[in-house]
Amino acid sequence: MNKNPFAEELYLSRSHPHTPDVRDEYFRDQTKIIHSLPFRRLKHKTQVFFAPDNDHICTRIEHVLHVATIAASICRGLNKSGNWDLNQDLAYAIGLGHDIGHAPFGHEGERAIAACIAPKTFLHEINSYRVVEHLANCGEGLNLTFAVKDGIICHCGEDFATTQLRPAAKPNDLEKITGRNQMPSTYEGCIVRLADKIAYLGRDIEDAIKAKLITKKDIPQAVQRELGTNNGEIISTLSLDLIHHSADKDYIGFSPEKFELLSCLRTFNYEHIYHNAQMRQRKETIDRRIADLFDYLRTLFDRYGFDFPSYDKEGKQTAHTFANYIRSMQRVYTQLSQRDEIIVDYIAGMTDSYALSVMEDVILPNSIKFLG
Repeated sequence: MNKNPFAEELYLSRSHPHTPDVRDEYFRDQTKIIHSLPFRRLKHKTQVFFAPDNDHICTRIEHVLHVATIAASICRGLNKSGNWDLNQDLAYAIGLGHDIGHAPFGHEGERAIAACIAPKTFLHEINSYRVVEHLANCGEGLNLTFAVKDGIICHCGEDFATTQLRPAAKPNDLEKITGRNQMPSTYEGCIVRLADKIAYLGRDIEDAIKAKLITKKDIPQAVQRELGTNNGEIISTLSLDLIHHSADKDYIGFSPEKFELLSCLRTFNYEHIYHNAQMRQRKETIDRRIADLFDYLRTLFDRYGFDFPSYDKEGKQTAHTFANYIRSMQRVYTQLSQRDEIIVDYIAGMTDSYALSVMEDVILPNSIKFLG
């Protein structure tokens, strides 16, 4: 029977002592994530079509729920095969938390933030770990189990090069991970990595059809015939394929036939959705506005640092709320050299709608008050 390679004590370990209760440890992590403020903000962070005027366009919170349920379902299916011993609660918890540190405006917001701090980089996987371990609860973190944090930081749903996933050869040192080339330490983490792909490709097609960027007829015929034309069909087909193909293996992976179709769907999405001319125009606008916002916050911090009352001299709500944020996080921020780190954390935590309101506040001049 396929089991995770390391001792259970490692997977259940937490950074700080805590008192166990009647809940399973991974179920407890689920509740910690759900009750956190960064998770709640995901309902106002969109997946691809940022700040839409349609309530049925996919939000980041909908996406993580899809990933969580898909991953748990795959665990259940593999356990029924008799060859696997997987924890559904662990997979669900990783799915819930995997995008908790995502920037506003989807991957374009992620790239725009990275451009502001180059040659350093910004990756939402690394930031999601930073949020749950160091930033949530005003710097206390969520004190999640190692296995959940490991799955979050190693989830990388954008990697289509590896078709057979096995856990890392040795336990990951989470504080030292700086890129996307690290495998999770659990099979459940590997499953979330693939569930992420299953969840977003079909959903993005549905949203693109609503936005009239494509029609169903545009979807490649082989994809329509073998995977489906809507999110539900695509999720069902790929999840069942993953279960059936992995049932008697020592790795998690799709069948070669379905993986080829999945890659075809990904190529189609990039060409017709993510790189669509309308999307490029919006992305260019977001890139400029995030750069402007970053520069404004840099100027503020260089001017006032940790002198919080002085921020009100600017006469802008953004300056006031930025100062309040830094004040609330003083257990994390203590050095002036942390300037860009503070700004990254602040912008990455914004929702799409809040980021737009802040940009408007920063760009527009203060109104002149006339007396008499």
